[in-house]
Amino acid sequence: MSTPETIRQPEPQPATVATRAGLATDPAYRAVVPPIYLSTNYAFDDIDQRGPFDYSRSNNPTRQILSEALAQLEFGQGAEITSSGLGAITACLHSLTRPGDLVLAPHDCYGGTWRLLDALARRGVIRLELADFTDPGLTESIERLRPALVWVETPSNPLLRITDIAAVAEASHAVGAQVVADNTFLSPALQNPLRLGADVVVHSTTKYINGHSDVIGGLVVAGQAERAEDLRWWCNALGLTASAFDCYLVLRGLRTLFPRVRAHCDNAAHVVAAIAGHPALTALHYPGLADHPGHALAARQQHGFGAMISFDVGSEAAARRFLGGLRHFSLAESLGGVESLVCHPGRMTHAAMPPQVQAAAGLTPGLLRLSVGVEQAEDLAADLLAGLDRALA
Repeated sequence: MSTPETIRQPEPQPATVATRAGLATDPAYRAVVPPIYLSTNYAFDDIDQRGPFDYSRSNNPTRQILSEALAQLEFGQGAEITSSGLGAITACLHSLTRPGDLVLAPHDCYGGTWRLLDALARRGVIRLELADFTDPGLTESIERLRPALVWVETPSNPLLRITDIAAVAEASHAVGAQVVADNTFLSPALQNPLRLGADVVVHSTTKYINGHSDVIGGLVVAGQAERAEDLRWWCNALGLTASAFDCYLVLRGLRTLFPRVRAHCDNAAHVVAAIAGHPALTALHYPGLADHPGHALAARQQHGFGAMISFDVGSEAAARRFLGGLRHFSLAESLGGVESLVCHPGRMTHAAMPPQVQAAAGLTPGLLRLSVGVEQAEDLAADLLAGLDRALA
C-alpha cells in the first residue's frame, strides 16, 4: 500500500501554475498574496557573505517570483523580467550577437522591432536582412545567408502571418544560428516556442500577460540555463530590469491569464464570423479562418487562434470613416488588455517604417488592427458592423 509520502501527484497544468505563482510563500506573516519588496538594497551578513539578494537592479524577491513562474509557463530554464518589451529585445541582441553579425528578421515585424534593428544596422553594429517568413524558400535563404540570429514573430504584427517555428529552428541550427521567437500576440497560454525549437522567447508583458493596460514590461526566457545566465548578466549590466511594483502588477495579471485569453479568443471568433463577407472589407486577416494561408500551421503549433484581427477597408479615407463613430473600441496603440482596441498601423504602431518599407511589408493605408477584448461579444460585433457600414459611405 502506498503511503502519503510515496503517492505521486501529477505536475500542475499551466493555468494552475499561473494562478498560484508565489502564493502563501511569505515567511514573515504567512500572507497568501506575496508582498511587494520595494527595498533597493539588502543587508550583507559580512563583506564576504551576501544573502540571496543584494541590489534590486540585479535581483529582487518580487521579480524572482514572476520570472520563475513565466520560465515554467514557457518551458524555459530561466527568465528575466525587463522594463519593456523592447528592453527584452535589446537584451537578446546583446547576448546573441557580436559586432557585424547578420540578423535575419521578418519584413513585416512590429514597427518598434524594425526601428531598433534598422538603427543598429545603420550604425554598423549588426547587419540586417529582411525576408518574408511565409516564403517556402525561407529555409534555403537561411542556409545561404548563414545568419547568427533569426528573429521570428508569429503571428506577425499586424498582418497575422504564421511562421513555422520548428522548420525555421531546424534550418537555423543547421548553420549555427540562434532563434528568438516573439510570442507577444499569443502569450504562453496559446503558444510555447521553446517546445518547437526556438532558443529564446520574448514578450511584451504589457500585453496579454499583464492584461490590464497599466504596466509597461517585457520578458525574455531562455531554453538553456547557460543562455539564461548570460541574458540575466546583460539585463543587469544594461539596467533593463523591471521594478518590483511593476512585477507585482504583472504577477497579479498573470493569475487570470488563461481564463482571460479564453474569453478574448471566444470574442474574436464571434466578431470575425459577424463581419466576414462585409462589402467594405477588401481583406480580412485572422488565422482562425479556414482560408487563411497559415490556418493549418496555426492549428498545429498554437493552442488557439488568438484575439488579434486585422482587415483592410480599401483606403485611409474609409478607415477614418470606420473609426469615426466606434463606441466599444478605443483608438489606441498596444493590445492584449481586457478592453477592445483598434489602431491604424501605418499611422500608429508602424509609423517608424518609411512608406516604401510599409508597402513592402504589405501595410496599406486602409489597414486596421483590432485587439478584441472581453466585453460582450454581441456589442463588439454590432460596433464593427456599424463602422464597416460607415466605411462604405
